[in-house]
Amino acid sequence: MKIKTQLFGEIEFKEDLIIKFVPGPIGFEQLNKFLLIKADDDIFYWLNSIEKPEIAFPLVGIRIIDDAFPEERNFEPFGIVTLNSDVLKITVNLKAPVYINQISKTGFQKILDTDKYPIRYNLFKE
Repeated sequence: MKIKTQLFGEIEFKEDLIIKFVPGPIGFEQLNKFLLIKADDDIFYWLNSIEKPEIAFPLVGIRIIDDAFPEERNFEPFGIVTLNSDVLKITVNLKAPVYINQISKTGFQKILDTDKYPIRYNLFKE
């Protein structure tokens, strides 16, 4: 299978790499099939839609920020990143993490019922 992405150009992939979300991420509930892409030189992962390849979410593994972050059994938490040309304004949404199980190739997004985790956590500091 192939998709043409905005960031990586044309990508060829096997069906067993598709991560299924039911429903899709918040605001994109109709999108259910994604690829998790990571370039060797990039600190971010990219959750790229297969149904709409122009849609991709930059992600960062939340464990590098908080090793005590709420767990979901067999799922790894990721935060959706809001990019900015000013590195100090790049933020991560810790309030609504995306959980991915890379073995079962499933994922979901969850809003945490606590004020401990902000929607806009600054990823970089001076």
